[in-house]
Formats: sequence, C-alpha cells, structure tokens
Amino acid sequence: MATAYYATPAAANYHTPPTHSHRQRGLRMCDQCGSAEQPASKPFRLCGGCMTTNYCSPECQKLNWPSHKAICQHTAAQVSAAKQQPISAEYPDENLAKQLRRFTSLHAALLGWAGFQALQLKRLPANVRQNALLIELSYRPTSDSHRQFVVKGTHVVPRTYVTSRDPLVAADIQRREERCRRSGGIGTCVVLIQCGGISQVMPVEVDSPSKISWDERGDWADVLNHFVESGRPDFKPISTTARGVYYG
Repeated sequence: MATAYYATPAAANYHTPPTHSHRQRGLRMCDQCGSAEQPASKPFRLCGGCMTTNYCSPECQKLNWPSHKAICQHTAAQVSAAKQQPISAEYPDENLAKQLRRFTSLHAALLGWAGFQALQLKRLPANVRQNALLIELSYRPTSDSHRQFVVKGTHVVPRTYVTSRDPLVAADIQRREERCRRSGGIGTCVVLIQCGGISQVMPVEVDSPSKISWDERGDWADVLNHFVESGRPDFKPISTTARGVYYG
C-alpha cells in the first residue's frame, strides 16, 4: 500500500537531527491518578519491581499497590525467567527483557499514538475492544542505548491474541479499561511489543474521541519507524483544532 502524502509532518521535530541525551524520555503517566509527568520539575518514580509502571508520588504508589501487586510480581518473575534463557546469536544480551521494558517506557508517547492510529480509534472507537497493535522489533547491538531496537514489522491483530496468553495481563487490562470508562474514556488500547521470544504489553487508556485532537495519520508506521530508528523519545503528535495547529 502506498504511503499517504501529508503536507504537514507528524511531529514538530520530524526533520531535525536527533539531539537526544540520556536524560530524555517519553511521556509518562501516573498509574494511580493519571497525571502527566513534568520531568524538569517533578520526575516520576518507576516501580522497582516491574520496572514498567510510573507514579507521581510515594502516596500514589502506595494507593495503587493493592491493584498493582499481582501484575507487578508477575512481570518481575518474567524478567527474571528471561535472563535464564539461552543466549542466541540474534539476541545476545541476557538483559533483553529489561531493555525492552526500557524501550517501551522511553517511547510511551509514540507507541500509544501508533496504537491509536493503527486501530483508527478516532473514527472507529469500538476497535479498542476488538483489536490490538503488534510491533515486532529486532535487536541491534550498539553502545547507543537509545537505538538498540529497530522496527521489524507492525500488525493489527485481534485483542484476544494478547489477552488469551496471560490471565494476569488480561485482568490488568480489564482493570484499566473499567477505570478509563468510569472517567468517560472509550477503553484501553493494547500495544504488544515483541523481540524474539520476549514481549511487553503496553495498555493505553484512551479518552473520548471528542476530546482527542490528534490528526488521523495513515503514515503512522513510517513515523514509528523514523522515531525508533532515530532513537528519539521526544515525539509530540500534531493536532489541528479550531484555534490552530499545535504539537503535543
């Protein structure tokens, strides 16, 4: 399928050279209260068990622990088990699972946006309950920790492809889905990131389409490739509103 042409790039810094530093990272949301991180003034804390869930404060982390405990311990066990797997020529790093989780955290804004676009949630919000986005990665040995993965392929798959594999993951997605709908959202967009035999599920709670100003983009896969290849975690999607065009 031919790539659609857009007069405006998908991000403000799309054509600028990568200028990332080790202190940059993607958008993070508190899993308890849903607030967005402001890294310059108040960096979030990462759960030390699963290394995937973020909190704005110790208070939010404590409040969230009863619902997070099962999936946290399960995820931590998966990371530990992955380190015991035989090292292959294609995936030579025993810390691949940890690196994949770091990749997901680093590119959270980009991955969530790609899932939203791939499932066409602005026009077809019901797709959030039917489908999921599968992103296949290849490992690239390099000293640049921002560029250790490249996108091998992307596929829209039935959501059961993810939820039927692991009951605890399915329960965590359902918990987020119910919380999202109670606050007026449409549900949880599921993004599955895979590299070899290691995978990471990224659930993204999606607000009502009427409140989301992101432009629809048919070139989302090319944009995903571009930012992952560049190792840039500062992706900010374009939005067209009655007040004009802005990024973020």
